[in-house]
Amino acid sequence: MYKTKIVAFLTLAIGQTFMALAQTTDSLKTNDLEQVVVTATRSERPLSTINMPVTVINQKQIKAIGSLRLNDVLAEQTGLAIVNDHGQGIQIQGFNPDYTLILVDGEPLIGRTAGTLELSRLAVGNIKQIEIIKGPSSSLYGSEALAGVVNIITSPLTPDGGTKFNTDVSLRYGTNRTADLSSNLNFRRNKFSATVFGNHFRTGGYDLTPDIFGPTVGAFQNNTLQTRLSYAFSKSTKLSLSGRYFVENQNQAFLAGTSQITGVGKVNDWNLNPVLSHHFSEKFRLQARLYATRYRTDSRLNYENGNVYDETFFVQNFTRPEFQAEYYFNARNTLTVGGGHISESVEATRYTDKKRFQTNYAFAQYEWQPTSRWNITAGSRFDAHSVYGSQLSPKLAAQWQATKSLAVRGSAGVGFKAPDFRQLYLNFTNAVAGYSVFGSEELPNGLARLNDQVSELLMNPALFGNIRPESSTAVNLGVKWKPESSRFSANLNVFRNDINDLIETQAVARLKNGQNVFSYLNLNQVFTQGAEIELNYSKPITQNSKLIFSAGYQYLEVKDKAIVQQLKDGNLFRRNPETLVTERLKSSDYGGLFGRSRHMANAKLFYENDKKGISATLRAIYRGRYGFGDRNGNLILDAPNEYVRGYVLWNASASKQMGKYFDLQAGVDNLFNYTDNQFIPSLAGRLAWVRVAVSLGKKG
Repeated sequence: MYKTKIVAFLTLAIGQTFMALAQTTDSLKTNDLEQVVVTATRSERPLSTINMPVTVINQKQIKAIGSLRLNDVLAEQTGLAIVNDHGQGIQIQGFNPDYTLILVDGEPLIGRTAGTLELSRLAVGNIKQIEIIKGPSSSLYGSEALAGVVNIITSPLTPDGGTKFNTDVSLRYGTNRTADLSSNLNFRRNKFSATVFGNHFRTGGYDLTPDIFGPTVGAFQNNTLQTRLSYAFSKSTKLSLSGRYFVENQNQAFLAGTSQITGVGKVNDWNLNPVLSHHFSEKFRLQARLYATRYRTDSRLNYENGNVYDETFFVQNFTRPEFQAEYYFNARNTLTVGGGHISESVEATRYTDKKRFQTNYAFAQYEWQPTSRWNITAGSRFDAHSVYGSQLSPKLAAQWQATKSLAVRGSAGVGFKAPDFRQLYLNFTNAVAGYSVFGSEELPNGLARLNDQVSELLMNPALFGNIRPESSTAVNLGVKWKPESSRFSANLNVFRNDINDLIETQAVARLKNGQNVFSYLNLNQVFTQGAEIELNYSKPITQNSKLIFSAGYQYLEVKDKAIVQQLKDGNLFRRNPETLVTERLKSSDYGGLFGRSRHMANAKLFYENDKKGISATLRAIYRGRYGFGDRNGNLILDAPNEYVRGYVLWNASASKQMGKYFDLQAGVDNLFNYTDNQFIPSLAGRLAWVRVAVSLGKKG
């Protein structure tokens, strides 16, 4: 009922907004130096007019901290946590990585493992800025954007007459024999421009448990090639063609029981994206784009004697033609509409055959400024899927400029996440451990094949068919405060997400060997809620130098509504490990869902001296304790020994401009060498590095 009311309210608001066309002057025009974002509305808009939670990380910040991969950059942002679940993914507002959509220049990256897209696949050497939208963005981007969107925007040159050429090359070397070589080449002549980015990364890996066979992270190397060609046929018509190719080779070694397993793995992905845009008039613009991408992994693991331990492959294809049109009724009323078709397929070792999805979708968004102090955005998207049916995702956002210094914003929306191929079609049996996992569509056939091995049905198999998309209703309320003639600013955002039909793994049957058969079904209702605050202060030291300080903090609660109710009813218990007496749990004992920190914070200090070409940074990242698993058998997080302890990481860097063309930078990540090999194997310890960059340019 609650969700129905939200949908009805937002749909009505969209209709009312379409009717309110105001004839007034243009208040969207801003100074050219003001930061522009595209992800929140799918079109370029000044950051000050965006009425939903947005974080922007610019190229200067990325270079100052000296990071190599996307996960390093995101780890230092307020409200974002890097989590290790089949790779390093991003957690936003308490949602797991599979609820956040990752885009490159507005197009989705594919190739998730158990829902996690490995962020270290992305080099940062050609990034112009990173835009992070927190909260459901399904009204524009569909499934996987239930928690938010991370859009990595690369930096092409725009044809504007004349000739320009520039190139830069950087080399970084550091701990664990880690080397990174990046190069950017940009060329522009009259109406044509081209950019080429290349990156080679390699590392020797590291071992936090030298007494156990196999490294914590094995040696690997990857290469990235990204290009964009652009031609302006006229002031009104432009064609661009971009592409990306990535390949990674991995070495693997580990113990399986008492057997030593070694092998190799390979990851390969590419994409191609032509875009044609045309301005029919000052009021009407149309854009057509095609996106095609393919992701493949191969792995072969052997016993010491050369026999095959495991051999797997995974291939995913994704194709999407799309159009988007913008119409400017007048200075304060803008309509954006679009639609497209998604064709997606998967082939894998653990699927019975090739699986396919088809989706048709349409979206509309209306931006309205009734007065100079109000900015209102209403939108909705309709998705029609070949398997799970249709989904409507409306959203409404508004900002009120109360004074020149104070702005208040709020947004409410509905997000959804479709069942993935794994949850529908997985067909996997672990012959060594003896358990099986079947997608909901494969469960009937899977149980039939195992019929003579089943000793007991734990749940009715009929409950597992036709799983529904997960959905959420969300509210974000925020305040932006920047006093006039002040170098201080503050942002506060509070949020609440109510998730329905959460797809969970559930035991269906017990086998005669004591192991279980698992599948997926809609089960829990969960909420996430919390608050974020960010502070920024800039202080000039001399005419050419300044200090910049920023800090952020997030408070977060993520809980299962059924467990909250059971606690209120007094129906949950645990056994005291010292007295062995069974005791009733209190609501305050419940720590929420596993893997979420209630408290996270960061602090950053930047020093810049433009005249001397010197800059330096000192950054601290705090992550509070979080649950890792159930140790007392009651299936919830409630005991002190079920938490990973909190920790602080310190990172530092400094750079010096050496003449006109050279830049020297050095740094240390994880300055105090914090490690936790049991629970956080991705923390490699102290990492020292040095980087040399050369930049050459020509104008004509």
